[in-house]
Amino acid sequence: FWKVPMAAMICQGRGSHMALIAVAATLLLIFATLAFTQSSRNAIGVSIRSRNQSIPGPAAAQGRARCVRAYASGNPKHIIISGAPASGKGTQCQLIVDKYGVKHISTGDALRAHVRSQTELGKKAKAYMDAGDLVPDELIMSIMKEEAMHGSSGWLLDGVPRTAKQVEALRETGLIPDKVILLEVPDEVLIERCVGRLFDPETGNTYHRKYFPPPPEIAERCVQRSDDNEETLRNRLDQFRKNRQSLVDGYRGQIVSIDGNRNKEAIFQDICSAIDASGVTGGTPALS
Repeated sequence: FWKVPMAAMICQGRGSHMALIAVAATLLLIFATLAFTQSSRNAIGVSIRSRNQSIPGPAAAQGRARCVRAYASGNPKHIIISGAPASGKGTQCQLIVDKYGVKHISTGDALRAHVRSQTELGKKAKAYMDAGDLVPDELIMSIMKEEAMHGSSGWLLDGVPRTAKQVEALRETGLIPDKVILLEVPDEVLIERCVGRLFDPETGNTYHRKYFPPPPEIAERCVQRSDDNEETLRNRLDQFRKNRQSLVDGYRGQIVSIDGNRNKEAIFQDICSAIDASGVTGGTPALS
């Protein structure tokens, strides 16, 4: 703005008329410069926002994560998922966790974590395990409850309950699900999935010879678990069918059967419909 007084001084002595003209011209120049600068800033801002919105990557992932936390924190979910071996529970559990932000609680993982960390519950469980005895249901349920307390956005129980006694023990601990998801897959499909399954011992990732082969660079180190064979699986399926009715009876009105013999996106869409709905939708009630 130093130009204004400068122009006034230059024009002194040439008459007031010329001075006013010079001042007016200088003011117009200043306003035009300011307007151009602001317009450029706005245009740059729009361009940057548009470019940021179109670029995938960590920033976009962080934004999605914030949405998940906001979604889950205002409406915690309490979910049980059940299904036969190789029914696709692992895949769907990860998708559920990603969307709802719930804490995934697997019976085996939680038990091993408590034993490894030497918690009070873990020490009690280890005593049974060292003696070659089964860990009592009441102790398992206490571990489940302890894990669930750390799930502020809700929880997802995987692998429990399996029996009527476990259903009752879980209810006594106060872990009441909003929805119970039961994945239904024909035995023939389960066997094909199981016998073709491969495991990467370094990463823990699971692959399949036919449907999801491992990348060539890691294929040689992938192995098949000793229990991933038809004979073992049929025994496990028999046990699952015996326990299935206990789950259905224990959660009648809350349990929803989902066709698990489809692509994972279609399955997940039905699971989300069942979780989000107040009634039973996105699948069929499991009555028997």
